Amino acid sequence: MSNIDQPLIDTLRAARRVLVLTGAGTSSESGIPTFRDVMTGLWENFDPQQLATPDAFMADPELVWGWYE
Repeated sequence: MSNIDQPLIDTLRAARRVLVLTGAGTSSESGIPTFRDVMTGLWENFDPQQLATPDAFMADPELVWGWYE
């Protein structure tokens, strides 16, 4: 059984929109790839010190914007 209070469940069910703020690591537990984990992170193959430069932006703006997003 759930350990969430019934009034909270009722409020969430009645809500038109719900926003959930989570901390780092939630994506990993839910199976969504993280950004920084070694070997599995989405950006594991990129060096932040190389991407965070004007030269990197000039060479590949789309890549740099994607990294910042």
